Amino acid sequence: MPPAPSAGRAGRGSVPAPARRDAEATRTAILKAARYFLARQEHTGVTLKAVAGRAGVSPPLILKYFGSKDALFARVMSFDEDAAALLDAPLEDLGRHMVRHVLLSQRDRGADPVLRIVFAPLHGERGDVLRANFRAQIVERLAERLTGPDAGLRAELAVGVLLGLSAMYGIARGPRVRARPVDDLVERYAPAVQSQLTPLPG
Repeated sequence: MPPAPSAGRAGRGSVPAPARRDAEATRTAILKAARYFLARQEHTGVTLKAVAGRAGVSPPLILKYFGSKDALFARVMSFDEDAAALLDAPLEDLGRHMVRHVLLSQRDRGADPVLRIVFAPLHGERGDVLRANFRAQIVERLAERLTGPDAGLRAELAVGVLLGLSAMYGIARGPRVRARPVDDLVERYAPAVQSQLTPLPG
């Protein structure tokens, strides 16, 4: 008769140990916390301890994932990943997709892919980096997808319209806007964005 597994050791049929903290969820929590502070105070005044406390992790874990405070905020000031998701739709349906993505990002994840650009004035020279990243990674990437005349201008106007919705929903927290179903807001607002993405006939 085989010996029973020892008390300190789990047998093959035992309940597995709790899974390790999900790495992607941890990174997301850290980035979300850093964005929270980026929207409220100058980068130089934000501490890793504060970011760690809001993210529910330890400061050394932030260093493990990002290397340094500067590297963390360089990541937060990049729009590269946000642009990939924001622009991930065929051009003929891109306005609807962008509006829906912004609203669901705010409602379900407490984050917005574009709104942090409005806090650039808080950050001095680093605000210039934020603006440059925004223009290159969001606006210019969108402009490259547009056909017809004035693609760059139309991209800026489309993103400007989208920012208006982001500010009303996320900063002004308009009660009527926030009370409406997302599908209703998409139907009402997406045509204003799409009008700049689709070239006028003639």
